[in-house]
Amino acid sequence: MPEQTKINSFKDLIVWQKSFQLVRQIYKITEKIPSTEMYGLKSQMQRSSVSIPSNIAEGFYRRTPKDFKQFLHIAFGSTAELETQLLLCKELYSINIEEEGKLLTEVSKMLRVFITKLETKD
Repeated sequence: MPEQTKINSFKDLIVWQKSFQLVRQIYKITEKIPSTEMYGLKSQMQRSSVSIPSNIAEGFYRRTPKDFKQFLHIAFGSTAELETQLLLCKELYSINIEEEGKLLTEVSKMLRVFITKLETKD
């Protein structure tokens, strides 16, 4: 059986690492959105993407597993929000979102599994 790695920081969580990578990709993709969307879709996509790793990080340092789960649920909700915004980006501006969509799906699934595992510990 492989040795378990101790998690000392939210940065050790693979789901946080992947969601942080997603933020970088979202910032690159939003550069392709017209400047007229600076305070609309562009800003909203950046905020919802940043919300994912931010909530994972904040929840990690909360006192109880219940609090951590709540922040993971918020991060999970932000994945749905971002998915909607990526679809709009594709529809309105014909921007290829395939790579970002795959990473977002991966992060979303990881969060769902993480939440489920924490809930079964209750």
